[in-house]
Amino acid sequence: MRDEIHRATRKDRRDAALLLLSGAVDSYGDEAFPAARRKLMEAKQLSPRSSTIRELLGLSSYRCGKWDEALAELRAYRRLTGDTTHMPVEMDSLRALKRDRDVEVTWGRFVELGGNRPTEAEARVVYASYLLDRGRAAEAWTIAGPDRLSRDAQPYERRCWFVAARAALAMGETDPAAQLTEAIRRADPEMPGLEELIRQVEEARSGRS
Repeated sequence: MRDEIHRATRKDRRDAALLLLSGAVDSYGDEAFPAARRKLMEAKQLSPRSSTIRELLGLSSYRCGKWDEALAELRAYRRLTGDTTHMPVEMDSLRALKRDRDVEVTWGRFVELGGNRPTEAEARVVYASYLLDRGRAAEAWTIAGPDRLSRDAQPYERRCWFVAARAALAMGETDPAAQLTEAIRRADPEMPGLEELIRQVEEARSGRS
């Protein structure tokens, strides 16, 4: 962090930028996102070319529900670094802004650029959720549906399962939905939204019988 600030910041501004950034990191770690955002806005004025500042400002803005700002900052971070890690957050911000065409474009761009496995899984979660919101359940299943259910699946894989289960329910495919839901329950019984998903699966199976 210090090296990046030194490279991107004028010498007479480095100490002040580092002090603000350090405080922002602490605030972000404490989930005090508005405080982190305020410090980072000041730090950005001192060091607008710092990818570290732009990244954390984008994430803080996202946590504050400031979608336009989050989008601008995370895109700036991607331009500065070439890193696709936060493209799922870009898509989710666009989704919140109801900019459907841009969600589609950003997904297509991510498919071209790629990312590591956790980032790819999160992109699938966001895009498949967007498709579900628009009644495109079969497409959502294609994006999020797993090839297999591994007992040692990572949390990011289980998030895909969750969206895939919702897609299966929307298509009336209760058995795959139930299998996915049970696999999530065994691996992560505290996952947010799981209780509601279990209830929906039980209702769907009752209605079928």
